[in-house]
Amino acid sequence: MPPLARRLAGQIASGGPISVAHYIGEANQHYYATRDPLGADGDFTTAPEISQMFGELVGLALADVWMRSGRRADPAYVELGPGRGTLASDAIRAMDRAALAPKLHLVETSPTLRERQHALLPHVIHHDTIDSLPDTGPLLVVANEFFDALPVRQCIRVVDEWRERVVISREEEGRFIAVPGYRRIESGLPAFANDAPEGAIIESPIVGAGIAYALAHRIAKQGGAAIIIDYGYEGPALGDTLQAVKAHQFADPFADPGEVDLTTHVDFTVLGNMARQAGLRVHGAVGQGAFLQQLGIDARAAQLATTAPARAAEVEAARHRLTDEAEMGTLFKAMAWTHPDWADPAGFEK
Repeated sequence: MPPLARRLAGQIASGGPISVAHYIGEANQHYYATRDPLGADGDFTTAPEISQMFGELVGLALADVWMRSGRRADPAYVELGPGRGTLASDAIRAMDRAALAPKLHLVETSPTLRERQHALLPHVIHHDTIDSLPDTGPLLVVANEFFDALPVRQCIRVVDEWRERVVISREEEGRFIAVPGYRRIESGLPAFANDAPEGAIIESPIVGAGIAYALAHRIAKQGGAAIIIDYGYEGPALGDTLQAVKAHQFADPFADPGEVDLTTHVDFTVLGNMARQAGLRVHGAVGQGAFLQQLGIDARAAQLATTAPARAAEVEAARHRLTDEAEMGTLFKAMAWTHPDWADPAGFEK
């Protein structure tokens, strides 16, 4: 049995069932701390790894809103969950063309990924949490496929009441199962929960909401903007979205914790509400395809194809994958937050 699975089984044996949120948090902390999961030899691929166009356009979008907001002094580029640093590298290069040279701050806890980021970006400043980010100067924030990997609380309807969904061990070593807990949930659920059918599940992004609220307060105090891109929906909604991926294939999320990537779909309504509560203006969510097309991905792809004709087919395939409705164009969504004194960002016209 893998070490984490053994430890979780021991926790359950001694203290009883653990919450789904606790299970996700433990599993993903171990998973990201012990590997580089990206690329063909890893478990999944993200948009920045598909094409340089993605990071370039995100960087230019932030540079554009910074320029139209008065070119405020001492800006910091901040990225949450920056993977290998590919997006940050492409964004910073594009910003430099716009005469914007922010200091680079990456929020990353994985020692393995920190090494990859530092090799690509020698001047990076790393942070374990957003708490140690600069407290002066505007923040230009990017969170691409960050919120989907955070723990969520799951509640399930059992007859006429709601209970938290918890995890127990199965007889087979290293495997677990989610079941309704014993305690009834009396409060904290949305109004539509009263009409939900038996077996319905509501996900509450308690960790993500807390980070979003704290980050939005930083932007409200210091100025700046944030661009959040992830796969998700605009809630509230019912449904179990917890999934696992290994070697680019779906896997059982309750088998071999810490050895597979666990994610849930992001509720952009919750993220937007956190920003509004902090006093920010919210733009979107819009589909990733529409967002990138408004930023000029078609023109950038044509330019790259002209510059390197041998790569024209590769560039077109990447553009298609990032923007097409059947690929990442609709399921993945983009949202922006801006300080109330800042200009509206490009890419969010509906």
